[in-house]
Amino acid sequence: MVKSSVSASFPVRFRYGCRWVVGGWLSLGLLGAIAPLASATGPESSPLVVPHADQMAASPVVTQGQTLVLNGMQVTVPWMMVNGQIGLADYGLTDQLGVTLLSSGQPQRQPVQWFTEPSGAVELAAWVHGGYRYLDIAPLAQRHGWQVQPQGGVLQIVVPPAQVLAVRRQTQPGVERLIFDLSGPALASQPNHHDALSLTLGASATDSVLRAAIAAPASPHLGSLTITHGVGGLRLQASTSHSPRLITRTNQLVVEVRADSLQPHSIAWAPGVRWQQRYVGVGGQSFPVYWLQLNSRQTSLRPIWTDPTTAVGTAPLTTIAQRWQAVAAINAGFFNRNNQFPLGAVRTNNDWVSGPILSRGVIGWNDKGQARMERLALRQTLTTANGRVFPVQSINSGYVEAGIGLYTPAWGPTYRPILEGEIVVTVVDGVVINQQSASTLGPAGLSIPSNGYVLALRSYATAAQALPPGQQVALSSELLPASLAPFPNIVGGGPLLIRDRTLVLDAGLEQFSRAFATQAAPRSAIGITASGEILLVAVHNSPAGPGPTLNQLAQVMLQLGTTDALNLDGGSSASLYLGGRLINRSPRTAARVNNGIGLFLP
Repeated sequence: MVKSSVSASFPVRFRYGCRWVVGGWLSLGLLGAIAPLASATGPESSPLVVPHADQMAASPVVTQGQTLVLNGMQVTVPWMMVNGQIGLADYGLTDQLGVTLLSSGQPQRQPVQWFTEPSGAVELAAWVHGGYRYLDIAPLAQRHGWQVQPQGGVLQIVVPPAQVLAVRRQTQPGVERLIFDLSGPALASQPNHHDALSLTLGASATDSVLRAAIAAPASPHLGSLTITHGVGGLRLQASTSHSPRLITRTNQLVVEVRADSLQPHSIAWAPGVRWQQRYVGVGGQSFPVYWLQLNSRQTSLRPIWTDPTTAVGTAPLTTIAQRWQAVAAINAGFFNRNNQFPLGAVRTNNDWVSGPILSRGVIGWNDKGQARMERLALRQTLTTANGRVFPVQSINSGYVEAGIGLYTPAWGPTYRPILEGEIVVTVVDGVVINQQSASTLGPAGLSIPSNGYVLALRSYATAAQALPPGQQVALSSELLPASLAPFPNIVGGGPLLIRDRTLVLDAGLEQFSRAFATQAAPRSAIGITASGEILLVAVHNSPAGPGPTLNQLAQVMLQLGTTDALNLDGGSSASLYLGGRLINRSPRTAARVNNGIGLFLP
């Protein structure tokens, strides 16, 4: 997380008229507004200067924070000032100002559109730091006369207010537009409202214009409009049939409501990370697909879960990703929503946080950029000093059955019996030190020794008799297939969709129910391409109906170019996180999850 700094003095540089002016030791409280500045598009403009990581290490960050004040409206958006440039996290520009990110080919440059025609895109310098991608706002400030002042951990931006000249509705088959004719650009803030219109427009309007806007009749796509005056400008609210999309043109803001509202783009977000989204057609249906295309030689993946100290628990994927300081993440394995136990493989650095179950599909990978997908089983045995051998059904898992369940410190500091009638055996340094009935344990459970483990014996009297205190035991394990053994990181989902460019979907083989196999719902998936790139993919409801079935998901993954693909937990769990926010859905509609796959940059 980016930390807010306190007011202090630093050597700073300001850029006026696109020329560097070196300042001395100045108090941050004395920083003046940087606007109005010379046009960024004039013949005197200089190339954009991108602060690289080594530059940031050599030159101290002047200030950074999480608080942004826009025309008096306080919101939480990471920002930083480095090498004389003031950057906002990219989603701050889109959510709080109404800026549109356009497709790009270089991660150090980000073209944007804000109250211009499509041909009038403005290019902003971009850099990734602390898990966020920052965009230098100077060109926009210069062009539109913003006043910008960093002070302590707060960045204040004043966008000149506009006048609403007229508001009108435009209806076409399947599309409803609310069009605002403005005297000039205005901030348009619509954060995290994918299911309704809730817009703050930095503008004023006459009573006659407001009355006409409110009096316009509702439509099936856009309900009646309510307008109130608030901090930052006019507050506009209305129900919508689909996620509203904001479009800015010269002196015009358009709110468009339609089923197929996804704006296609392909953005080079960071070295080795490309953010893509577009519709993909399968069998006459079109699905909105969001994915991150990762160069495995420039990025690294790690399993992440709710809390590093325990395998148990759930949290929003955004919270999990930020806790682990991941730049991006996708939800991964299944879990029990009631007790929040994991139900599938999570292995990190060869340690099982949660073991595989039911020979379901997994992906394994190493730090060399190599990855492999298989259906995985873990064969474990417990052997006593006198040669008796007992199978171990699971390790650190919420999937329970008769036999032995193994729980290590990765499960958490304590073990609480999952089933009544369990016999709990504590092993320290390979020696049984205690055996007791679950009924004798209090609500606090039993401590899991740091140098040992706990065995939960379920309907297994023979094993209980063979494991008295003092008995020496040894554990052994074997991965099936052995081809996954060399991969220290493994995450499970299922079912496996594609293997070596061939459709291998068989939900029944991996013991998923028929209802699960045929359900149409939003989906998450991970894929490997022929060139070794990794795709983190989220697919959502078709504009004409529900989300994809597993078979349709497999077809989508084939169209994206994957040679191997694995289904992950879906439905309300389907979440794709990038640089501070979910890019595939509103966080208000996303369920809490147990684990995921995190993306990290060097």
